[in-house]
Amino acid sequence: MTFPLSVRRWAGATAVVVASSLALAGCSDSSDDPTPASGGTNEPPRSGEPAPTDEPTSDAPSASESPSSSARAGTTVPIYFAGDGPGGRPMLFREFQRVTGDPLTEAARIVAGGGGADDPDYRTLWPQVEIASVTATDGVLLVEVPSDGFTERPDGMTGRQARLAVQQLVYSLQGVQQERVPVRIERPDTDARLFGLSTARNFTAASPLRTLNHVSITSPAEGDTVTGTTVRVTGVANSFEASGPCRLLQGDRELALVPYQLEGWTEDRLFPFEVEIPLKGATGELVVRCETDDPSGGAEGNGPSIDTKSITVR
Repeated sequence: MTFPLSVRRWAGATAVVVASSLALAGCSDSSDDPTPASGGTNEPPRSGEPAPTDEPTSDAPSASESPSSSARAGTTVPIYFAGDGPGGRPMLFREFQRVTGDPLTEAARIVAGGGGADDPDYRTLWPQVEIASVTATDGVLLVEVPSDGFTERPDGMTGRQARLAVQQLVYSLQGVQQERVPVRIERPDTDARLFGLSTARNFTAASPLRTLNHVSITSPAEGDTVTGTTVRVTGVANSFEASGPCRLLQGDRELALVPYQLEGWTEDRLFPFEVEIPLKGATGELVVRCETDDPSGGAEGNGPSIDTKSITVR
């Protein structure tokens, strides 16, 4: 869940938190926008993206269960949804969901309008598009789209949103597969396009810092119930000087602020973090809010990247 709040410069010179100092561009289409690239790559998953192997030291759910296991109990898979980044610019946020059946196919179907996000502030950029199957074959993730609809962008979809929609699919499938392999979309069209983008070439993951929100909370999940004296918060981020705050809020009141720390911030990737926030005896509906650091204190740029989760404390 994400929502605007006035940003206060958090104190603590010794606290180091991973956050992003990169200023995001405006909402118009540009070369900085996530553009599906052609060609494959044997590069392994980078820490922070895609999931779940990006957080080896956290409790991120695994998407590596066997097909027989997933058929019985389901499989937890990472799904990338769009949400509002700084200045309202759409970026991708990660959410874990439980699916039954083939994990690759079911993850693709959720992205393609077949299911919603648990967090009400996340959304898919796809209209309802049928996905017949997704298979790992010949070094690619092959997505079969049997219908010939949406060759062009639907009304209201910008060029950037079309590219970001494809990146939803790429990041989600690579997260399930736990491998940075290219994605190929096969369609029955003689004019092989989807949302105005050519499907004659493979799609690869675009730059994480131009595509992913610079902070994303893994746990607690939206709507979780928490007991005890603290709430454990895990996630991934990239921020100025590798530091930023996580806050516990009840309405407009800030109950606690704990800085999180990452291992770096100058690379084009997200880094895992973990903090324990004291509940201080609070109960009821609360919000966990993690941000990237904002060196200007709101005076410059579009402000920090933010992700929030609503929880119930008993």
